[in-house]
Amino acid sequence: MSATEPGTRLLLARHAETSAPDRFHGAESDVGLSAWGTLQAERLGQALRDASAAALYCSALRRAVETAIPLGRACGLEPVIIEALHERRIGPLSGMSREDGWATYAESKAHWIAGDLEFSHPGGESFADIRRRVCPVFEELARRHRGETILVVAHGVVIRVALTSLLKEFTPADFDRIAIDFASVNDLWFEGNSWMARALNQVVAASDSRPVA
Repeated sequence: MSATEPGTRLLLARHAETSAPDRFHGAESDVGLSAWGTLQAERLGQALRDASAAALYCSALRRAVETAIPLGRACGLEPVIIEALHERRIGPLSGMSREDGWATYAESKAHWIAGDLEFSHPGGESFADIRRRVCPVFEELARRHRGETILVVAHGVVIRVALTSLLKEFTPADFDRIAIDFASVNDLWFEGNSWMARALNQVVAASDSRPVA
């Protein structure tokens, strides 16, 4: 690979606020946006409209698509679905209230932070499962779009796994250190074979309902 190859800018956004932000939503829960989430998506488009993006990608889940559509409209792009970018599969935890399901979710996080990346509750994906699924997608997109800026709309756990796997300054032990607000943007740069963060969790429209997870 030539050292003179141009880099790729990846603007990685979390979807906007869901219609039930007080509940866990995994890949099994195809929930849409709240009224505030719809406004957040519009503001996300306004914030990124001058980024001169060449392409826009998103997961197939409704909350990601409903975020990507106004973003694409602002940027003159049609969202391209990538199925592999779906949120973590969480089985019986999906749709459960955050209060009732927190202990189960927190147990997985604790194992990941301690280095047990294959751990998950029954029916849920592990950190390693998610990393094997999503990191090759980001690597492939970055190489496909050398010299360009691209937009990707994904999900909270997916983004945390990607950031703690791709960025050299983070490891899975930092999982809880990275905030991922609704409709927030992570400004990443890929050059050669390395990733760097220009800015993390840039919030365009704060939500009172941002989950801690």
